[in-house]
Amino acid sequence: MKRNRLSVDQYVSGILSGDRMVLSRAITLVESTLESDQMLADKVMEKVIPYSGNSIRIGITGVPGVGKSTFIEAFGIRVIEDGHKLAVLAVDPSSQNSGGSILGDKTRMEKLSADKRAYIRPSPAGTTLGGVSAKTREAMILCEAAGFDVIFIETVGVGQSEISVRGMVDFFLLLMLAGAGDELQGIKKGIIEMCDALVINKADGENVEASKKAKREYANALHLFPLKENGWTPKVKMSSALSGEGLQDIWEMIGTFIEQVKSKGYFESNRASQRVNWLHEHISFMLTSRFYQDKDIKAVLNASLEDVRKGKLSSITLGRTLVERFIRKNED
Repeated sequence: MKRNRLSVDQYVSGILSGDRMVLSRAITLVESTLESDQMLADKVMEKVIPYSGNSIRIGITGVPGVGKSTFIEAFGIRVIEDGHKLAVLAVDPSSQNSGGSILGDKTRMEKLSADKRAYIRPSPAGTTLGGVSAKTREAMILCEAAGFDVIFIETVGVGQSEISVRGMVDFFLLLMLAGAGDELQGIKKGIIEMCDALVINKADGENVEASKKAKREYANALHLFPLKENGWTPKVKMSSALSGEGLQDIWEMIGTFIEQVKSKGYFESNRASQRVNWLHEHISFMLTSRFYQDKDIKAVLNASLEDVRKGKLSSITLGRTLVERFIRKNED
C-alpha cells in the first residue's frame, strides 16, 4: 500500500513555519529506507538546508546510571526558560538489534516533552552506525529549519556512538558519577579526551563531598591531556538535576565556549570540516547500502558464506571478487 506523503513544497512550508506535525512526518520520511521516500527526502533536505545551521549543537553522553534523561530534562527546561527552542535527538546504535526506538525518552521527560518550546525525537535504528548518524544529522537539520536554536544529541550507547556524535556537534558534554568505582567510570580514556566539559551529576545530599573530590581529581586529570585544537581547556562542573544546582553555570559555560571558538574562527571551520566529513560518510554509506542491496551480489554472497565460515574460501578473495563484480556491473 502506498504511503501517504506530502509534496516537497508542503513539507518545506510546514517545516519552515514550525509545524511540529509536518516536522515529525519529514523526519519519518528521511528515516524511510524506500527508494521513492529517499528521493523525496533528498529534495526536501535540499530546500531546507539554507535555513539550517543557526543553532548550538550539544552532544550529551554518560555512563549507565548517571541520570542522563533527568539531567537533560532539567537542563533543557533551563535552556528554554532562557528564551530558546530546544530539540532533543537521541542516538542509540544498540536499537539496531531489535529495530525499535530508544528507551522512550518522552515518557522519561514528561515535563519537557509537554512544553511547546521543546521537541523530543528518538533517532531511528539503522543497519550500521553510519546509517544512524546520517539520519540523526538529517533530523537535526530539519529541526533547525523548523526554528529550534538549541539541539541536544543524546547518546544512549557507550562506545562508537560517542565518536559519531562528537563529529556532528559544537560542544560535547560528558556526564559522570562520583564514587561509582573505576569499573563504572571506565568508559575509555578516548571519550574523556573528546569532551569539552565533564559534569559530575547527582551532586546532592550525601553525595556532595564525594562530588567535590571527584571534581578535583578529574580537573587534575584533564590538565594532562594535550591542548585542544580550538584552544579551549575542558572544564569540570557539578550538577544536581533534582535541585537544579549547577545547571545555570553549565549553560553559561557553553555560552562562553561558543563565544571563544567563534572569535577565533574555529566554530565555522569546525562546521565546515563536519560538512565535508558528512559528505564522505554519506558516500560510503550509500555505496555500502547499494552494494548489499544488489540482487546478484546477495546471491553470490549467500551462496559463498558457508565456504568462508569453514575456511574453504578466503574472505579477502571473495570480497575482492564481489567488489570487482559490482564495479563491472555498474560501469557505463
